[in-house]
Amino acid sequence: MPDDSQPGPAAGRRLRLRADCERCFALCCVAPAFSASADFAIDKRAGQPCPNLRPDFRCSIHDRLRPRGFPGCVSYDCFGAGQQVAQVTFGGRDWRQAPGTAAQMFRVFTIMRQLHELLWYLTEALALPAAGPLHGELGAALAQTERLTRSSPAALAKLDVRASRDDINVLLLRASTLVRASARQPGANLTGADLTDADGADLSGAKLSGAKLSGADLTDADLSGADLSGAELRGADLTGRDLSGADLAGASLRGARLIGADLSGAGLRMADLTGADLRGADLSGADLSECFFLGQSQLDAARGDQGTRLPAVLTRPAHWPAGRGPAGPAGPAPGG
Repeated sequence: MPDDSQPGPAAGRRLRLRADCERCFALCCVAPAFSASADFAIDKRAGQPCPNLRPDFRCSIHDRLRPRGFPGCVSYDCFGAGQQVAQVTFGGRDWRQAPGTAAQMFRVFTIMRQLHELLWYLTEALALPAAGPLHGELGAALAQTERLTRSSPAALAKLDVRASRDDINVLLLRASTLVRASARQPGANLTGADLTDADGADLSGAKLSGAKLSGADLTDADLSGADLSGAELRGADLTGRDLSGADLAGASLRGARLIGADLSGAGLRMADLTGADLRGADLSGADLSECFFLGQSQLDAARGDQGTRLPAVLTRPAHWPAGRGPAGPAGPAPGG
């Protein structure tokens, strides 16, 4: 796996794709809408400033967001779109001083965030050696996406970002297939089996390398200690499931629902975690050091400890308690 902690183009690009709230105008506290839920304590419509937002664009309860019912704010990641819109697209003019720009700025922010998220994935894909055959296409897609981020406010506001996302997602899927193939273990039982109707099955310790479980309802399945290396779990419902100690090397967990799942001690080498919902998932002692397409917001929404091994480019969430075991190649602690 690449080491983006070292100086280089990928590392520099990753730094630019991290939120710098000091150079933003709290766009994430105004532009998006949210509803009262487990993630947010109140309803807020799009374009309405959060009542906790101070005149200086700082959050009045920033150090108490979780206990005050706003864990969704803690795990939100703009991928650096906020400072790009504030300082580059709008040249440092904030929406309070220039209220006529507000509606357009908020619209542009939602577009820019999607573009920056694509840049994050493309940058990572370009750093994956196994995706080498696609590096030319990935590089071209990255350059085109970067050009779009430099467009005028009017052009960005009219941009159909869905078309870009669709094309790039196809390319990223191809890259994922190449990377995950390098982690599959040949010769396991039930390889390639279609287990989409595995609801309620006792699969603890089962050998399911390469099994097809895309979209499967595994609501009552016991998967603790299972060999799921190379398994296709795209979009699978794994909410609350026991996957402790499972081997998920090379598995596709794109869009999988892992809300409250137990992934303690699981191995996820070369696993694709694009868009996996990890809210409340237990990652204690899990090895994510060589997984890919994992974002900081996914980690921030999960639970883990000092024994959780993380990719070097990500930061251990401050709310994770200390635990036993080696920390492995983790990013620096906040403020460290």
